Amino acid sequence: MEDFTPVFIDSYNPLKAGSIDSTDDFPHDRAIIRAMNSKHKPNKYLPGDPDSTIFIGRLNPNTKEETIQKAFRDFGDVLNVTVVRDIVTGFSKCYGFVEMKDCYQARAAVRSGQKMIVDDHEVLVDSEKERVLKGWVPRRLGGGLGGKKESGQLRFGGRDRPFSRPILYVGLTGKQEDARSDKYSHRQRHSDTEHQSSNRRNRSRDRRRSRSRSRGRQKIHSNYR
Repeated sequence: MEDFTPVFIDSYNPLKAGSIDSTDDFPHDRAIIRAMNSKHKPNKYLPGDPDSTIFIGRLNPNTKEETIQKAFRDFGDVLNVTVVRDIVTGFSKCYGFVEMKDCYQARAAVRSGQKMIVDDHEVLVDSEKERVLKGWVPRRLGGGLGGKKESGQLRFGGRDRPFSRPILYVGLTGKQEDARSDKYSHRQRHSDTEHQSSNRRNRSRDRRRSRSRSRGRQKIHSNYR
């Protein structure tokens, strides 16, 4: 994942995020339709500069803000840590946000902090999307990035689940296409030649067997005369 580059740089597209290769023309589940029809306003409780804030997910439910702050000190100065909690129960929702001193430290944390271990959990580290991407729709409204296979509503385009190469992939130059076409034609001609040779061998073998049976029958008839 070191060479990963984000696809959604300026704006977020729920339909594109719902496609494994970003080529879908229509939504394949109802959540995408809900995301396309929803209007989401970024949360105001997040402090600091969005470009200096990173997202951290898959946290241990018992992880505290102090633990996260210690874990991210290796990447620079940590100004603020927010663990998102349920408004009723107060339990952690297993994700949060870390504000670094500047955008350079935030990028270093995103680049090197991915899959780091915090409280025995391998965490997901990515840049903040909500206040940066225009048209961002969170997971609860059918958008977001990532997701579990069990939900049947996977989203792609992030570092957790990047886009896959399209099935009908056109990435070769004209010369490469011609070379591949010639190579395929040569293989096809070779296969056809082998097939024709095999058919000729089978027909020759059948004729020999037929002549052998015919001579055997003639010999039997001559013995009874």
